[in-house]
Amino acid sequence: MLEKHLERKLVTEVKKMGGLALKLISPGFDGVPDRLVLLSHGKMAFVEVKAPGKRLRPLQEKRKRQLESLGFLFFCLDNVKQIEPLLAEIMGGDAK
Repeated sequence: MLEKHLERKLVTEVKKMGGLALKLISPGFDGVPDRLVLLSHGKMAFVEVKAPGKRLRPLQEKRKRQLESLGFLFFCLDNVKQIEPLLAEIMGGDAK
């Protein structure tokens, strides 16, 4: 599955839950994740979408560490089968 199709599927599933999957663009601050996922009850996480088998670049790894050190959830998504468990983890164990 291409990265753009995987990202589109993530956005669709988040919308089904009543949430938002905002595209992040940060001029002057490279390496930010692709999406900020916002769900009910103030649940949120950053998601970097990759083509199957691709890994985070070194700058993306740095951003991941920075965001996690601030207490935010960060996911690297490279398979459609990861979407449901990812959303469940954001919600604290229950994606429905």
